[in-house]
Amino acid sequence: MRSLSTILVTGGAGFIGSNFIHWLFAQPEFTGRVINLDALTYAGNLENLADIEARYGKGAEASGAVPRYVFVQGDICDRPLVERLFAEYGVDTVVHFAAESHVDRSILGPEAFVRTNVLGTYTLLDVARQAWRAPSGGMREDVLFHHVSTDEVFGSLGEEGYFTESTPYDPRSPYSASKAASDHLAKAYHHTYGLPLTLSNCSNNYGPYQFPEKLIPLMILNMLEGKPLPVYGDGRNIRDWLYVEDHNEAVWTIMRNGQSGRTYNIGGENEWENIRLLERLIELVAEEAHLDIARLRGLITYVKDRPGHDRRYAIDCTRLKTELGWRQRISFDEGLRKTIRWYLDHREWVEHVRSGAYRAWIEQNYARRV
Repeated sequence: MRSLSTILVTGGAGFIGSNFIHWLFAQPEFTGRVINLDALTYAGNLENLADIEARYGKGAEASGAVPRYVFVQGDICDRPLVERLFAEYGVDTVVHFAAESHVDRSILGPEAFVRTNVLGTYTLLDVARQAWRAPSGGMREDVLFHHVSTDEVFGSLGEEGYFTESTPYDPRSPYSASKAASDHLAKAYHHTYGLPLTLSNCSNNYGPYQFPEKLIPLMILNMLEGKPLPVYGDGRNIRDWLYVEDHNEAVWTIMRNGQSGRTYNIGGENEWENIRLLERLIELVAEEAHLDIARLRGLITYVKDRPGHDRRYAIDCTRLKTELGWRQRISFDEGLRKTIRWYLDHREWVEHVRSGAYRAWIEQNYARRV
């Protein structure tokens, strides 16, 4: 089992990354330190981690303790910065969440996706390769690079079957193509240089802190505000949904016990057509927020399908379950209710994200570290 004592988390102010940091500090066995490197683009939000900063970061430092959490605002493509972080903090583990991840945005502007997802991943891999060289000339054995990817690299499934770790890559959007390229780079660095590496491909995540443009928070917030509920095409596209805490427990399980050079699929085993998901969300939001269900149903609006819209994703996570003993813990209804309640209780967070007030919040409450 690896020690994982000084972890560089890329994209730690984003949806999955911030949930991972919360989850990690809640684990009694984790006694190490987290260095959070995030560029704070539109989807990164330090309010997600204000409590972590207060308890383990600047708050701990102010009380005379050694901080176990450090935030650094910066770009993963900035090689001198990444090299400095490895040297200054003695990074022995990387968990790489940072990515441009919205398909619609990738269609409108693919260049940012290629830069962050391909060049950024290359920069991290190459700095790790240089920093983790053993005196003998090989690679140290006490280090790990974990690369987080998506099921979208596999393309579109038919009505039957599942993505496995051996499914050929067939990306259909600039986003999924850039993630596929980053996966190939990560695997190449393991095979060519012996870089200790694990890789995971996950299905659609949902839960607290997700940026409002994503499907589930978008629909929840539009219902609360009486706005249209846009459904692409016929609404029959199918996705496999995974609660973010289950995903992060899987990532940590792989990091601690996964075989170097091995890929693990993380799935919810929870397939839903988009229109069925929306219908269930309407029922739950009506119940939780005391809204009229007929009025919410009347907000459903079918819109033109987007280009390259994959029909179905579904993951086979047998390897992860049989080899490492991971299981999903949160049922879909439980996860949806927890998510709805979080957005009901955090309307100020939503307004900050939408309005740009978040940037002012950073200036008032946080001294940037670069």
